[in-house]
Amino acid sequence: MEPGTGRVNACLQFVPMHALIDEIRTLKARRHAAILAHNYQRPEIQDLADVVADSLQMARQASAIDAPVLVICGVHFMAETAAIANPDKTVLIPEPGAGCSLAETIQAADVRRWRVEHPDGVVVSYVNTSAAVKAESDYCCTSGNAVAVVNALPRDVPILFLPDFFLGQYLKRVTGRDLDVWLGECHVHAGLTREVLDARRAEEPDAEFLVHPECGCVTSAMYYAEAEGDVAAGRTRIVSTEQMMTRARTSPARRFVVATETGVLHRLRRENPEKEFIAAAEGAECRYMKMITLENLRDSLRDLKHAVTVPADTAARARRAIDRMLAIG
Repeated sequence: MEPGTGRVNACLQFVPMHALIDEIRTLKARRHAAILAHNYQRPEIQDLADVVADSLQMARQASAIDAPVLVICGVHFMAETAAIANPDKTVLIPEPGAGCSLAETIQAADVRRWRVEHPDGVVVSYVNTSAAVKAESDYCCTSGNAVAVVNALPRDVPILFLPDFFLGQYLKRVTGRDLDVWLGECHVHAGLTREVLDARRAEEPDAEFLVHPECGCVTSAMYYAEAEGDVAAGRTRIVSTEQMMTRARTSPARRFVVATETGVLHRLRRENPEKEFIAAAEGAECRYMKMITLENLRDSLRDLKHAVTVPADTAARARRAIDRMLAIG
């Protein structure tokens, strides 16, 4: 206590990182819990997790893991997806305010309006959407299996792809389908523009480029990947974060420029210590992903908060689209 103030000295409240990590491990064992972290999480969160993956693998592993408590270190739609697919498990998110700027661009009512105009249409929702939007959808997908999902659909029906505009444009070109594409974007990926990519190409002429299909530069990246005689032809890959891991491991390249949220660099470097990974933009950081900390992860396990649930009717309808996503690609 600070003399004469009645306040606890802030220095006395500091808990060293190693003590927090030990406490989290003890609580995880006591709760028989599993920690699932997205590739964009803080390094210390990734290092503690049982699973570090992209959205698709997180969803699959949430169902495969034999644990009564799942702590989702990611953003809220990821915890909702885990809760929908695992109604018999307790699903927690350490910070309920960890949202998603892309998911906020589309609401369930928007989907219903499109269906009125296209009663025979099919709705494909990127996993970066709320449970309410998934419940209005026919299929979910991630960047890792979006092409496979669209290719699996009948060719004679209207298709709405939502909510990411850049991923939608990529899908139109790769699949040759005439999709209706929602005009949503991730604030981080939208900032990875053609100009950012061009500047890095000039600075790193010998590097291989790994570009997430949500990026604002994806159209340019497709051109660079395909253009004959281009200096980077064959060295530009448009890949999900999980596909980045595979490509980095198998590529003969020793140096990579990575166009996505910078959190993915930790895992890439950890799994490939002999290779070099450079952010396309150092400022490409999602403030929502970084809201998960050791402190609130500890609190979540200690107090079993914050539980994520989805109304039964919404969950039942959303699960159909999620199950289809897990079955394809």
